[in-house]
Amino acid sequence: MKKLIAAFIFSFSLATALAQPEDVATLRETARTFMMAGDYNNAIVVLNRALQQDKNSLELQKDLIQNYYLKQDFDKALEGVKAIVDRDDADVMTYQIAGNVYKALELVKDCDKMYKKALKKFPRSGPLYSEYGELLWATKDFNAIDQWEKGIQIDPAYGGNYYNAALFYFYTKDKVWSLVYGEIFVNMESLSERGAAMKQLLLQGYKEKLFANPDLLQGEEKNKSEFAKAFLTEMGKQSSLTSKGVTIETLTMIRTRFILSWFTNFAAKYPFRLFDYQQQLVRDGLFEAYNQWLFGPVENLAAYDNWTKTHAENFNAFTTFQKNRVFRIPPGQYYQVK
Repeated sequence: MKKLIAAFIFSFSLATALAQPEDVATLRETARTFMMAGDYNNAIVVLNRALQQDKNSLELQKDLIQNYYLKQDFDKALEGVKAIVDRDDADVMTYQIAGNVYKALELVKDCDKMYKKALKKFPRSGPLYSEYGELLWATKDFNAIDQWEKGIQIDPAYGGNYYNAALFYFYTKDKVWSLVYGEIFVNMESLSERGAAMKQLLLQGYKEKLFANPDLLQGEEKNKSEFAKAFLTEMGKQSSLTSKGVTIETLTMIRTRFILSWFTNFAAKYPFRLFDYQQQLVRDGLFEAYNQWLFGPVENLAAYDNWTKTHAENFNAFTTFQKNRVFRIPPGQYYQVK
């Protein structure tokens, strides 16, 4: 009899515990676990339960829209977007999520209107400039570069605008910003697929754009950026080294001499974090390893692997140094002039 009573009490306690509603934070965490596992349907079930307890939660609604978007139920996602974009507490991520949904449904006019509203509310958001530019670029509106440049100017710590602007300039006659923005991006996002692809474009840019003509300033008469002209002037002083071709070895020599000359002639006038970083690497004896890291995997992967083994101490010192720093461009170091 005692065993029967004990079993009844245990069953009742378990049923009571299971019947107790979980708090919203726990439900959201459960939903995110499902989402990370790709089980969007279960995530949606749990989020709808959470919204019964807190129907006005912007965070829960954003998570719900994200799951509908990821399972490609764009109509449901659009319903959610319409419910949150006009809220007073709509944040940057709200508009980013909305942009993804509008783009998926090819609602270009609605998306354009939304980004303009978002940037009016958050005029210093690098991610919004980046994504608005991507919308314009997808519609073949070359004003996209104005959005990316604005993003670089007002939010220099965000990498996406450097990536998009570098790609844009690689397909123009530009010989400066494609290389400068591209290298900045690689240092910001070195481990991603985009970072690896950018390294390929950088090496290609030095070969096909910067040093294609021995006179680097030819055709730059209308260039309004004095920084860009200074860059070309200093790089031009080293162009004779390309008589041996544009290789990692010659690029290391060219770029080392460029930095030494830049800090003699232009660094005071144009402070620039990228060049400060390069100078630091030169001083620490790590600039060769940096150039190998930047161009080696692209030029010749087998030769790069061999270099890292035969120069293990130097390369390990560079990678250790690199892992212990975060590369960011500070405000005020913007020199592009349109």
